[in-house]
Amino acid sequence: MKKNIAIFASGSGTNAENIIRYFQKSESIRVSLVVSNKPDAYVLERAHRLGVPSHVFSKEDWVVGDEVLAVLQAHQVDFVVLAGFLLRVPVLLLNAFPDCIINIHPALLPKFGGKGMYGDRVHRAVVDAGETESGITIHYINERYDEGDVIFQAACPILRGDNAEDVAEKVHALEHRYFPKVIEELLGCKQDGRR
Repeated sequence: MKKNIAIFASGSGTNAENIIRYFQKSESIRVSLVVSNKPDAYVLERAHRLGVPSHVFSKEDWVVGDEVLAVLQAHQVDFVVLAGFLLRVPVLLLNAFPDCIINIHPALLPKFGGKGMYGDRVHRAVVDAGETESGITIHYINERYDEGDVIFQAACPILRGDNAEDVAEKVHALEHRYFPKVIEELLGCKQDGRR
């Protein structure tokens, strides 16, 4: 029986599209739903084009979480992947999916994490701090931004003269290379979507 993934995303959705395409021919895993908090997020267009159902919830819906949970249950979701999702996940969902919600962060946590640290803001902060490397962190989520247990990290060098856009390009390459594989490994070693 296939494991069903829901992807939560707030923006363009390049990681979501990469994950959907990665699992399109999988016999054991499928992306069954894309969820967003923004009705104009381009990830919704990507999901539509790839034949994946999508749903948008208001910020108020995210605070409580019961409507979100009902939709996830209706789609028989086993595992939730945050791919550029900017809202806090309600405790109700954390309790409904213990150790089954992961996030990707565009830096090597615990550095450059926390509320407000996402996307280009992270890359600018990394460059401004004079770091010699950056990378990605895939982690479980909890009630606090970017503080869940780390599952996987991969690093890339920052060269003298690199700007935030250069770092973003290197980090995106790592995201696209590793995120689907880590999801696959996590689901491959779980029984019925649970650790």
